[in-house]
Amino acid sequence: MKKVTIIGSGNIGLSLAKGLVKSAFASAADITLTRRNLNALAEEASQGFSVSNDNKAAVKGADIIVFAVLPQQLKKVLVEVAPEIDKKNQIFVSIVSGVSCADLRAVLGDDATVVRAMPNTAIAIGQSMTCIASDHASEGSLAEVERMFETVGSVVIINEDLMTSATALCACGIAFFLRAIRAASQGGVEIGFHAHDALKMAVQTAKGAADLLLHTNAHPEGEIDKVTSPKGCTIAGLNEMEHHGFSSAFIKGIKLSADKAGGLYHEG
Repeated sequence: MKKVTIIGSGNIGLSLAKGLVKSAFASAADITLTRRNLNALAEEASQGFSVSNDNKAAVKGADIIVFAVLPQQLKKVLVEVAPEIDKKNQIFVSIVSGVSCADLRAVLGDDATVVRAMPNTAIAIGQSMTCIASDHASEGSLAEVERMFETVGSVVIINEDLMTSATALCACGIAFFLRAIRAASQGGVEIGFHAHDALKMAVQTAKGAADLLLHTNAHPEGEIDKVTSPKGCTIAGLNEMEHHGFSSAFIKGIKLSADKAGGLYHEG
């Protein structure tokens, strides 16, 4: 089993750690979680994870080191651990928005093996859509990181220049789809349903739509065509939404999030 250190054990880092244990990628004892406030990791410590507030000590002996801190905090953390790392034998994984492999290697050393990963918050239930990329990691190292994130959902390997786009579509995208579900439930209330029923109906309908595409590999428009009939209520509703810019607003939101994601590290 691998030894893994996760620096910055917030929601994403903790979800990854639990997925690694559940899939037997690593044992809890072989996973070190770091956080400035150790009280926040009391539950994980009771579950057998190693916990620490000393990043320098935590990176020693690890096979894979995951950086899961805020973009504005990363530079300080990298400088802190750089003297203690083993560049020849460790893989460094960054799940920090807007930070390139070159940015990490500028601090860790040009020969460090760096892989970027962008999961989303569905990692908490093992349903993340994670994109991974690297500028010069070996196929073996990339495959190891792919296997790691497959424990908590689906993985796609992409070119690094698309990582900020992946942040917008997959990580920010969770919020966009949640807002769409919320809007659908509010529409349900307006046409007569109680709020809790409307939300349940909207959530299951959205899940059904997503699962339909996943299982059939169909194009959304093909499935839409099956629901729309001439002069029918579905096409009337769709066209009304489009008249008010539904698709355009969604696309513009994704583009703006991508622009913002690309600048977070350097703004710090």
